[in-house]
Amino acid sequence: MRTFFPSDSCKESQLNAINPQSWLQVERGKLSKLSSSHTNSSSIESFIKVPEPPILPFFKPIDYVEVLAQIHEEMESCSPQERSTLYLLQFQIFRGLGETKLMRRSLRSAWQRAGTVHEKLVFGAWLRYEKQGEELIADLLATCNKCAQEFGPVDVSQLQVEVNGYSKETVVMNGDKSLKNVNFKIGDEIIVCDRQKIASLSAPFHAMLNGYFTESSSQDIDLSENNISPLGMRTIGEFSITGSLSEVHPDLLLEILVFSNKFCCERLKDACDRKLASLVCTKDDAVEFMEYAIEQNSPVLAASCLQVFLHELPDCLNDERVVEIFSHADRQQRSIMVGQASFSLYCLLSEVAMNLDPRSDKTVCFLEQLIESAETDREKLLAFHQLGCVRLLRKEYDEAEGLFEKAVSLGHVYSIAGLARLGYIKGHKLCSYEKLSSVISSVNPLGWMYQERSLYCEGDKRSEDLEKATELDPTLTYPYMYRAASLMMKQNVQAALAEINRVLGFKLALECMELRFCLYLAIEDYKAAIRDVQAILTLSPDYRMFEGRVAASHLRTLVHEHVGSWTTADCWMQLYDRWSSVDDIGSLSVIYQMLESGGAKGVLYFRQSLLLLRLNCPDAAMRSLELARRHASSEHERLVYEGWILYDTGHCEEGLRKAEESIKISRSFEAFFLKAYALADSSLDSSCSSTVISLLENALKCPSDNLRKGQALNNLGSVLVDCGKLDSAADCYINALKIRHTRAHQGLARVHFLKNDKATAYVEMTKLIEKAKNNASAYEKRSEYCDRDLTKADLEMVTRIDPLRVYPYRYRAAVLMDSRKEKEAIAELSRAIAFKADLHLLHLRAAFHEHVGDVLAALRDCRAALSVDPNHQEMLELHSRVNSHEP
Repeated sequence: MRTFFPSDSCKESQLNAINPQSWLQVERGKLSKLSSSHTNSSSIESFIKVPEPPILPFFKPIDYVEVLAQIHEEMESCSPQERSTLYLLQFQIFRGLGETKLMRRSLRSAWQRAGTVHEKLVFGAWLRYEKQGEELIADLLATCNKCAQEFGPVDVSQLQVEVNGYSKETVVMNGDKSLKNVNFKIGDEIIVCDRQKIASLSAPFHAMLNGYFTESSSQDIDLSENNISPLGMRTIGEFSITGSLSEVHPDLLLEILVFSNKFCCERLKDACDRKLASLVCTKDDAVEFMEYAIEQNSPVLAASCLQVFLHELPDCLNDERVVEIFSHADRQQRSIMVGQASFSLYCLLSEVAMNLDPRSDKTVCFLEQLIESAETDREKLLAFHQLGCVRLLRKEYDEAEGLFEKAVSLGHVYSIAGLARLGYIKGHKLCSYEKLSSVISSVNPLGWMYQERSLYCEGDKRSEDLEKATELDPTLTYPYMYRAASLMMKQNVQAALAEINRVLGFKLALECMELRFCLYLAIEDYKAAIRDVQAILTLSPDYRMFEGRVAASHLRTLVHEHVGSWTTADCWMQLYDRWSSVDDIGSLSVIYQMLESGGAKGVLYFRQSLLLLRLNCPDAAMRSLELARRHASSEHERLVYEGWILYDTGHCEEGLRKAEESIKISRSFEAFFLKAYALADSSLDSSCSSTVISLLENALKCPSDNLRKGQALNNLGSVLVDCGKLDSAADCYINALKIRHTRAHQGLARVHFLKNDKATAYVEMTKLIEKAKNNASAYEKRSEYCDRDLTKADLEMVTRIDPLRVYPYRYRAAVLMDSRKEKEAIAELSRAIAFKADLHLLHLRAAFHEHVGDVLAALRDCRAALSVDPNHQEMLELHSRVNSHEP
């Protein structure tokens, strides 16, 4: 979910957390007088407080591996109509784990395997919504003669509607066979129709014209009281003969649609339905026609209207007419509008509404519809929990409690956190503590349980619970933030900073950056504070601090008054220092400052994008690349940035083409570098290595700064190593180090290792560790160049610095398995699997379970792993082997 979703109690605590008004009232240049008052712990406490962690509106099962495995097993035997819903539930699990890439993969799978037109509409719209802001990519692909409309309009005419027509060879029961025609009188006009053709339109007409009614022997029949115009009846007569509708005005089509419903003319109704569906173009059309579609039970028209609404997400939810349609549809109306995909539709609408405003009435309405649409227990518990979170935000505590209780009764243990928070709000702190204690003692505990229980105790107990929370789930940010703030209250500044730096070393969370900014303000370290606020603004230009009351950009302006200005030369020197020390956040801050002071913005935004990719912020990186393109100083430079945009979004061949276009205009470093990168990635032919080497050598002959030349030398060294040219590779790495490209130590270490000089490789990696600010990867790589004891120590350090890196867990588990400590080996993998859905961890644990003869556990892990990557060949083979042994 894109928006921050604070709990109600979190909101209350933050309101009194930090008072920005003192900042806003300070005269520029006189901040130090204010800051000197922040020297005692009570003053600091008023300045630095940590909000309570929110109750997240996510599906968080106790054992997500078990649930993923169940879903995978159900997919193997379910009908095509059920498969998309299962992928949607898989998506919800990955969302609860924070696995964005896996979430999108599940959505894409739901779309690809959609069994109905309605599902195709909903999941296509969801994927478009997730890819908002990527219109530029489609435009760039169009310049390469490639269409990117993969989630484009669905042909709703494919919607299958059961139509029961009547044979034209009708049997006359009581009618006069000599009466070939029938004259329908409407007002003063007479419309002559073929009696048997009209009779074939429906059972009521058949009975009227050929049955025991007086009309069966009458030449003239008055239809004036049936709300059909003469023109409408003529059109119906023509349809009875031709079986198709010619060009008909929409108003007349609506008239005929109502008439066909009244007289049960199903073929005519279906023709009207489809004709009207083809005329829906705008949101206003859709609003008008949807009312008729629902009233007249016209599913094709309804699907066409729905497609228009969904195509305009999220903007269409600002139209009360659209919200009204979605909010008040009953079961039958939902069936007409979206068939069997009601749950999927309202999952999407609820998601969008919560991102717009989680407290809004429309969010509540959509979630209530989600509950009504839910059929299985898993669907119901998700819907109850989400609405409970929204009711909690709206301070509707009794309603929230009932919803959380229903979710818990269906097996969603995480909803107990909502009940505990409500108990705390109502003054039952001990009861909340006992609720969490009961959960912890009855299941295999997770980090969030200890984190939540910590809110309901004090002192050592709270510290112990938060330490346990971090041990079980190091990705939870609240424990680090609380410990950092507590240490700051005790005026243990360095320990406070070290604590918040722990989490920022592997997770660039904006709330943690904001807290560190406040810590630096409290100690009047304005250079560090400006670094953090500029990094925040790079990641989120519109970010607001102090519970959203103050724009980060405003605070940046105030702090900047206390930091000396840098010249362009100063900025470049600072950038070199930070780049060479692998200080990515510091580098981001310097580039932000350079952009503020003018200069070649295209180049700077491009550098910014490289850093953001390194920091695992792909959305921010793409935004920077788009800005680089917009500010390119020349045609050939713009083509390079377009090439990188295409390359980074998986369109490698098109990126390569842009590089070639750029080189035709001007031989530049960046164009050759991009072409080398794209060619190496797009070609499976090992012979292309010589071409890549040539391209990188051409790049190095072109003008550029040492930051990029160091990267090119490093990449050239890697290609040369792969080609077995170790001496040439070593020269590249040494030359890169001469211009302070610190990461080249890793490549040089690899060369030493391949020359059987393991000791020198170890020394080389030690140099990188000493120089690099972010050095978890350096410790991990160095572990390959030492004996087992030192390897173990290095990998323990990796886990301490970055607990998300999976190799150390796998290595330790393998060592334990070699020592025949099977339970310990499995426990080591389980420790990481609890908070990270990783294919390699699940694969290894499945193999371990197979080895010890636990076939069911092995099969569970295989199925969960295939949910993470359904096409992984080794995993498929292991699954097949284990499945054959299932009892």
